[in-house]
Amino acid sequence: MKTVADKAIKALTDIPFENIIGGPLNACVNAQSQAAVSTVNFIQNVGLNQAEDGSYSAVYVQFSFVQGGRMAIISVPLLAIVPIPYIAIQTVDIAFKAVITGMDKTSYTDEYTRETKVDTNSKKKGLGWFSVKSTTMNSSISTKRDSKSTQDSSYSIEATIDVNVHAEQDSMPAGMAKVLEMLGNAIDLCNPMGELTVSDTQLTLDSNSKSVELIATYKNSEGKLNSKEIKFLKKKDSDKKFDFEKAKEGVYKKKDETMTFTFTEAGTYYVGVSEDNYEEVVVA
Repeated sequence: MKTVADKAIKALTDIPFENIIGGPLNACVNAQSQAAVSTVNFIQNVGLNQAEDGSYSAVYVQFSFVQGGRMAIISVPLLAIVPIPYIAIQTVDIAFKAVITGMDKTSYTDEYTRETKVDTNSKKKGLGWFSVKSTTMNSSISTKRDSKSTQDSSYSIEATIDVNVHAEQDSMPAGMAKVLEMLGNAIDLCNPMGELTVSDTQLTLDSNSKSVELIATYKNSEGKLNSKEIKFLKKKDSDKKFDFEKAKEGVYKKKDETMTFTFTEAGTYYVGVSEDNYEEVVVA
């Protein structure tokens, strides 16, 4: 026969601990997974632009300011200046306490009843004068016994569960830190008019080949190399400025984003991208 303690222990072992403890842990894992997805969505939706071919490019923020008395434009990757959410669950504390309440009740009743009854009734008629004798005897015996026994026993086990989750901003992954470092190095100051650079403004024709080369590069107002726009024109005495419509193209080298111009005649040349952005190069 099982005792009260045995029944209490059996009830305790029937509690689904794998659900009570595993449930909060699974919820934390799912929450961490959702946090990681939120970080990816933030980077894609806020810091990147998606092209039609599915490729991504960083979103840049540009604003102008005065530097050294001149207007300048700074171009900054958005991901380099906004905090990226990296929420991570650091600790999960689970405190469990069971509550089991039960009662055993045993009742026993013993009832016994006995009853005996004896009836005696006799009549006797005498001789001579009319004579009758009558005798009556009643006897009754009754025995009754009642007994009732009741035994009650109760037990109680208490159990509660407390889950404490601690989350905080996690350290940035090494890969993302490297990306942000590269984006930080990509911060650049741009000229609103674009930036034209030539290898030299004073050139001398080679005595053997009777030619000389000039290398030029151009960054537009967004800081992007766009040297294809560079053209050249030989200056005439009647020219007052660079006539971009009559200018000629050089040879574009895609590898280093430069334009190469070969001059075979002495003189003054205009090299530039517009009537307002050019350099005068003298070839002797």
